[in-house]
Order: sequence, then structure tokens, then C-alpha cells
Amino acid sequence: MVNAPDPDTRTAVLDTIAKLPNLPGVYRYFDRQENVLYVGKARDLKKRVSSYFQKTLSSPRIAMMVEKIARLETTVTRSEAEALILENNLIKALRPRYNILFRDDKSYPYLKITSERIPRMTYYRGAVDKKHQYFGPFPSAWAVKESMQLLQKIFLLRSCEDSVFANRTRPCLLHQIHRCSAPCVNIISDENYLADVENAAKFLRGRQSEVMQNLETKMLEYAEQLKFEQAVLVRNQMSALSKILHQQSMETTNDSDIDIIAVIVEGGRACVNLAMVRGGRHLGDRAYFPSHLEDAQLAAENHIEVEVLTAFLAQHYADQFIPSQLILNVEFDAPDLMIALMAQCGHRIHCSFQPQEQRRAWLEMAVKGARLSLARMLSEQGSQQARTRALVNVLELDVDNIDQFRIECFDVSHTQGEATQASCVVFHNHVMQNAEYRRFNINDITPGDDYAAMKQVIYRRYEKMTIIENTEIDETADLKINRVMPDIVLIDGGKGQVEVARQVFSELGLDIGLIVGVSKGEGRRVGLETLVFVDGRAPKELGKESAALMLIAQIRDEAHRFAITGMRAKRAKVRQTSQLEEIEGVGPKRRQRLLVRFGGLRGVADASVEDLLSVDGISKQLAEEIYKRMR
Repeated sequence: MVNAPDPDTRTAVLDTIAKLPNLPGVYRYFDRQENVLYVGKARDLKKRVSSYFQKTLSSPRIAMMVEKIARLETTVTRSEAEALILENNLIKALRPRYNILFRDDKSYPYLKITSERIPRMTYYRGAVDKKHQYFGPFPSAWAVKESMQLLQKIFLLRSCEDSVFANRTRPCLLHQIHRCSAPCVNIISDENYLADVENAAKFLRGRQSEVMQNLETKMLEYAEQLKFEQAVLVRNQMSALSKILHQQSMETTNDSDIDIIAVIVEGGRACVNLAMVRGGRHLGDRAYFPSHLEDAQLAAENHIEVEVLTAFLAQHYADQFIPSQLILNVEFDAPDLMIALMAQCGHRIHCSFQPQEQRRAWLEMAVKGARLSLARMLSEQGSQQARTRALVNVLELDVDNIDQFRIECFDVSHTQGEATQASCVVFHNHVMQNAEYRRFNINDITPGDDYAAMKQVIYRRYEKMTIIENTEIDETADLKINRVMPDIVLIDGGKGQVEVARQVFSELGLDIGLIVGVSKGEGRRVGLETLVFVDGRAPKELGKESAALMLIAQIRDEAHRFAITGMRAKRAKVRQTSQLEEIEGVGPKRRQRLLVRFGGLRGVADASVEDLLSVDGISKQLAEEIYKRMR
């Protein structure tokens, strides 16, 4: 085997193992090329690492990996919980070949109720603190927004920005459609509004029956005091709450927080479907597809499912909320992992493999969702692989591994020369790689000169290739990304754009055969595009039904979308800033006062003349001019 270490190297590895301590920690295996093979954690480093070098191993996958180990590193930690966190940080950073990898997803949304004098509810992503109330995490943005709509219907909580709230002089549209009680203009007292906030928090925690009792008591009190208008409002709240509870068919009678996890392995791929129950309410699910699963197929099917599940639990919950109950469709025995997770979260975690009644229905739904998601992914993957193969055949390329085929596509966008931006999008492993997209601000060119813009972006992207190849340095992660040369450099344009790309490649000493231009057809009609080359090959017209053209169109359109959204954002920022700066009489101090009072340019644009007059130093004439110019 090419990567297998020599006997002396293996002896050095065994000597290192003999000196390991009997302490918790993290270990890392490397091959002869210094590639990270595997990262793992252990309660006892010496015992765990030694087990890999026994004569009989439980998995062919592990045996294959052990044959490649040329060196190992270890880090001692104070506890297994610390080892768990370090292990998963290293897995996400190093992406080892023999670890099952899940996408690092820290973007779970929350519903946030602020701690202000008049609290507001808002959609939130990011780190939570103890200052405000956070409910979630939710599996999707839709689940958060649906819950916010429920709270607006039942409890009429405000959702407006503080800058808007502080400057209201009359109720907004939300009050008129019975979605806000208008605390901004004191239509509801602070005391009653805070009571609604408290009931909303109880509702989100699953204490719906308690909320209903509180509302009923409040309604009767109003009726006894002959405050019939207030009693009617509370009755409407009770009616809306009853209707919501009736419609929520997956409601439970307790305030449980539960995660339901279903693992399905088929067709050489795996899917983990995570469904979330918060406060007794089922909030939906989300599917995850691990990578680096190919070698795991050498093991038994049930072993793969257990391995995928344990990898998901370790990586997902290393930095996420862990509920006290997990419902799983795969039985596993990993006491070390569960001990580490419980030490991290500070409470017991109960795992259920054969739930009953409602929870059994939830698990069956999660399993069905996992099967459907995996089938859809395999279908889409097969279609995308066929398109990749068609493009490789059309371009007559000699590609050893079609799964590693890489395309980088460039486009330039501007508005009559204003706010010029170029985009580079990446297609790899049969999908668009959003994390590798890049935007380039184009400077020092004649406005509207697309050729100069294309030349600049191509040069800036690939000049690093020659710098890296001609310099002996320790590669950082960024340099490794920049060193990756695509199989195809796709240019959104005809002969002119392709020619400037050729000039840059020739100057940098790169292969001009990688350059492919996409020239739009007559009338810019889809299906009439022509592929343009600079290495002597004749142009190619693929035709409307070509699978290769479908892939090229997909990549080109994504490059165009990415460029134009960046250009519009840049243009809007420049224009909005200049609008306020160009108004005579609005200097730096007045501009700062306006921005602080209204919370930004959008707030200034939305302000009325009367609102603008309330700012110190703004006369009526100036307020009218600002109002007119910001429209």
C-alpha cells in the first residue's frame, strides 16, 4: 500500500503509545503526507489508542485506517466533557478523512423576548445570554415566524424596532388588524402588557392550561367590575388560544423539551432527521447528510447506523442546547459519550428507543421524513452526477475522479459603471459550494469597462497560485484553499472576456486550456449559448436539451445572481449614504443625531416631517427637504 508506513515508523508509533498517560484527552492520527486521518476522544488515552493496534479489529474501515497511521498526537484534558468539546472543534476544523462529518450548523434560530420596560418579541440568531428570554432553538426560520404569528394573534405583543416604537404618535397597521395592543401610544397599560408578555412566555414553555386559567380569571374580574370592553378583549384572547390549541394536533399536556432523531442508511448515503419538540409543541424537523461515509460501507449496516448516530450526537450537541429527553430509532451503547454530554449540559439525558403513544407517532414521522429526504437527495445527486459526466464528455476532459471535478465561474456586474463587483462561484462534488464563493470589489478601471474588470478579478484570484508554488512556506488553511486549481474556469462572456482571461493565464504561466467562455446566443435566448475556447478548439453549440448546458446554465446563473446581489447592496449603501450627506444643511453632527434617533438610514427615510422636527437642530424647512430627498 502506497501510504502504509515503514516498520521503523510503526515502531515509533508504538513507542509513543507506550508512553501515553491514563488520562482523558483527544488523539489525532496522521499519514505519511501529514494528512489528518482521524480525531477521537478518550476517557483513558493509553487504553483507547492501544486498542487500535490489536491484531483483530471490529471494522475493516478501522483496519484500513490503522495501516496508514504514520504519526499520532494527543492532548490531555481535565475531563471527558472537555475532550468532547475539543474533539468536535478539531473535527470541524481539520475534517479528517475517517471521521463521519456533519455540516457545522450554528445558525439555529430562536424567538427572543427582550427585557426592556415594554418588551418586544423578535426573531434571533446567535449566542444567547441571561439578559433576555430565549425560546428554542427552532429547526427552521418558518417555525419561529409561525410562533411569532401565534403570539401576535393571542397576546398582541409588539415586534417593532425600538427606534420605531419610540417615535410612534399613533397606532400602526398591526394594531388595526388586531395583531398588537399598541403599547407605543399607551392604548394598553404597562401592567396589562407585561401580564400578556408573561402569559406568552408560559405559552411558549408549554403551560397552555395555566395561561387559559389566568385569562379566564382576568375576564371574570373585568366583568365583576363592569369593565365589559376589557372583558371582551380577554374573551377574544381565550377564543384565539382555544382555536390554536385545537388546530395544533400534535399538542401534549406537558411542557417537555424533546429531540427525536431518526437515522436511515441507504444507497451508500445516510440521513439523520432531527425533529424538535419545545414546550410540548412539535416545531418541525431538519435533515442532515453526513460526508466521509464511503469507507463506513465496509462495515455492517447496523454498525454504520450506530456510528452515524454517535457522530451526530457528539458533533451536533457539542455546542447546541441538549434537551433532557432523546427519542431514537437506533439503539446504541455509548456510556462515555452520554456522560460527557451530561457533564456539559448539567442535567440528565434520558434516551428512549421504544416510545409509546404520541411519542411513538413522532418517531415514526421522523423516520418517514428521513427516508423521504434521503430518497430525494439520492435522486438529485444522481441527476447532478449525470450532468457533470455530460459536461466532462462534451469538453473531452480526462478526469480521474468525477466526484472531485471542480469549476470556478466568474461574472461582473454594475449599473452603468457604478458599484462594479465581480463574483466567483464554485461547483465541486456535484453541488455549488456556497462557503467558497467570493466577491471582488473592482477599482481603478474606467467605469463600465467589463474587459478590465474581468482581467482584474482573474488576476487577483490566480496570482496566488504562482506565489504559493514558488514559495516554501507552511500552508495556512486560506493558502490551501487558494492553491486549489479548478478543472474548468468558466467565464460568463464571449470572445472579449475570454481573451482577457487568456492574457492573465499566459502572464501567470497557467494552462489556458482550462478557460471556457459562455457566449450568449441570438437575442440572449436560453439554449442558444456557445462555448468559446482559447486553445484552438472550435466553438461548441450544445443545444437546448443538453445536460451539459443545463449544468453550465446553473453555474452561470448562480455567478450572475451572486454578483448582482453584491453590486446592489454596494450601490444601495453608497446611494443612501450620499443622499443624506448631499442634503445642504445636514452636517456630521445633525446626520449623527438623525441616525441615532431613528436607528439608521431606513428609519430616517420612514420618518414624517413632524418626526424629523423633533430632532435637535432640524428646522421645519430642513425637515421638509430631508423628507423630500429621502423618498
